[in-house]
Amino acid sequence: MSVLIEVCIDSLESLPIAQRAGAGRIELCSSLATGGLTASAGYMKHAARIATVPVYGIIRPREGDFLYSSDDVDIMLEDIHTAKLAGLNGVVIGALGADGKIDEVAVKAMINAASGMGITFHRAIDHCSAPFEALEFLMAHGVERVLTSGLAKRADEGINTLKDMVKLTQGRLSIMPGAGVSPENAKRIIVETGATEIHLSGKTTRPSLMSYRNEKATMGSGESDFAITVTNPDTILHMVAALQ
Repeated sequence: MSVLIEVCIDSLESLPIAQRAGAGRIELCSSLATGGLTASAGYMKHAARIATVPVYGIIRPREGDFLYSSDDVDIMLEDIHTAKLAGLNGVVIGALGADGKIDEVAVKAMINAASGMGITFHRAIDHCSAPFEALEFLMAHGVERVLTSGLAKRADEGINTLKDMVKLTQGRLSIMPGAGVSPENAKRIIVETGATEIHLSGKTTRPSLMSYRNEKATMGSGESDFAITVTNPDTILHMVAALQ
């Protein structure tokens, strides 16, 4: 059985690294440290231009929960339009109501906006109060796949739920395990769940090429602005080997 490896990235630098190492699809993000946010228009365009595998852009306007205001939804619809114009192959979407059930109105609007593109529903499913009901809705509306940890912190801890999801959706929608996936646990996850694709970042850091550094000032909550996050090709290569 062939297993597709999706790699999530948050820089253009990582895209060719992930492709060369064996990624079969790219999830294009900014800010992986916050779970992945929508990429800029320029980033989308350049990714589409250099990609040799399908690229799906996450549509997530902010970090935090998946309860979105009408303004948030308007932003996401505009971002889907931007992704389509940029030439991306698909989008990664999700929205919930305050009760934890899928926000059918918002998700339908995003699906309609993405007409002609592939659609993944992201890990909002793992915060959903009725995940199997949500899967039925997503299958009925032509969503290709769901990225999920099986409602657990890590996919290897959610194997039983992932297996039930695969059993329910087989032939109609792909369940893609993600979160805490590594070359060490990927084969077990695939074998025990029956999934045919898997998701990881495989990220590491590289040192900045700047010779001048003011370490006192930082732009965010990280320890240093001089450690640049990139895809680790060795992790992806080991994943490919582990799944063969």
